[in-house]
Amino acid sequence: MRIIKSFTLSAVTLALGSMTSTLWAMGEHTDAHMSSHQMRDMSDMQNLAKDVVTDSAQINHAEHAEHAVELPIASTEIYAHTADHRIEHGGQIYQSTEIDSRWLSNSDGEGFLKSELESRIGTDENKLFLKLHADKAESAKADYAAQAMYSRMISDFWDVQAGVRYRYDQKHSSDKSRYDAALGLHGLAPYFFETDAYLFVGQDNQVSFSLETERDILLTQKLITQPYLNMNVVFSDDSRYAQKTGLNDVWLGVETRYEISKKIMPFVDIAYHYEKGDKQTAWQTKTDSEADWWYGAGVRMKF
Repeated sequence: MRIIKSFTLSAVTLALGSMTSTLWAMGEHTDAHMSSHQMRDMSDMQNLAKDVVTDSAQINHAEHAEHAVELPIASTEIYAHTADHRIEHGGQIYQSTEIDSRWLSNSDGEGFLKSELESRIGTDENKLFLKLHADKAESAKADYAAQAMYSRMISDFWDVQAGVRYRYDQKHSSDKSRYDAALGLHGLAPYFFETDAYLFVGQDNQVSFSLETERDILLTQKLITQPYLNMNVVFSDDSRYAQKTGLNDVWLGVETRYEISKKIMPFVDIAYHYEKGDKQTAWQTKTDSEADWWYGAGVRMKF
């Protein structure tokens, strides 16, 4: 009986030892298996992170390379856009010409023909102005004047101009041709008055100032009335055919035109004219001041 108990105890002990060894081996195997999986997962995560970093670097490099290639194109496009913008806002060269011719007569039946031409060419900032005037009283010889002016924009509404004026008067027996230096302003005065103001300085101490200003008042889209003022002030004149100093000549009138088109515009005109006269010199006699009302019609053409 004692032998049987001893044998049974030994068998139980061996069985427990075997189970313990088996469980320990299984635990070791499980830990090793889990460690292997963890190591593999960590390695996979590291490889994935490396791939992400590599892909990001490749993308950044590609983007930088793309930008490096497109930069000259972008610069060219910006330059082209700037050039187009410059052309649209002041860089374009344009030309326009206006011809004005009118016949006026006074209460005494005397007639007077006035013709003017103004042409300009250039950009908004730099222009060349050419102005021609021809005045001919009935039964008298004509006198002419021409101005060539360089015009430079100094603000949104004003140009400063400088140039030369040439005058030719057939009524004079000598000194028919005269030259004057000219400096002036051309632009839009407050309340939309188109204004030309010039200072002239010539030989024989001839210094004068001229002002031309006008304003359009729309009665309809095609019928327009235009009050205007043209005046000439003489500061000094020691020439053979000198004019009296002071306010020498004034035209104050109202012109009403009908615009058949923007190129052809007939009009009627009524004006008050004052002229101070000439000084007494060795080559001419003194003349008195004259003032009268003048009425007439004409046509203006633009192209």
